Amino acid sequence: MSLSEHEVHWRAFLESLKKRGLDSVQLITSDDYAGLRAARLAVFGGIPWQRCQFHLQQNGQAYIPHKDRQTEVADDIRTIFNAPDRTTAEAYLAKAVSKYEKSASRLSEWMVTNIPEGFTVFSFPSAFRKLLRTTNGVERLHREVRCRASVVSIFPNKTSCLRLVSAVLNEISEEWLTGRTYITFESST
Repeated sequence: MSLSEHEVHWRAFLESLKKRGLDSVQLITSDDYAGLRAARLAVFGGIPWQRCQFHLQQNGQAYIPHKDRQTEVADDIRTIFNAPDRTTAEAYLAKAVSKYEKSASRLSEWMVTNIPEGFTVFSFPSAFRKLLRTTNGVERLHREVRCRASVVSIFPNKTSCLRLVSAVLNEISEEWLTGRTYITFESST
């Protein structure tokens, strides 16, 4: 376990996943942490990356010079990400960049560089895009673990904590293996 966002820790984590059998990865969706980005490129360099659209939209708020425009900017970014295809998303992005070029130049520059990192999802079937475009699935998993751990509140040692977390993750894994299929790319076109 590591408490750091540095590349060395992310790389060790990703390499451990590969050693334990993680393969056939078709997409990685994450936030844009420098250490995670470097480790992802080192370990899974050929795998497409999708930057979390929800967090991108939140990050954009830091570049709005007038807080009364937050809703407008959020709506414009949401319009870009909800486009039916990448070509349309790129056209919406160009329109938004032009719209904010004079009134919010830092936002406009940020959009040009960052928003396209949320377009990888357009390479996948439209039926799956809402499931793939954010880190919501992982965040839901984290909430479930925290909820179960908060019931215990105090663990006598690390092993007892690991036992509980492992049980929760095994339960969720079993549901994914035997329950409803989350995503299957083989049957989609």
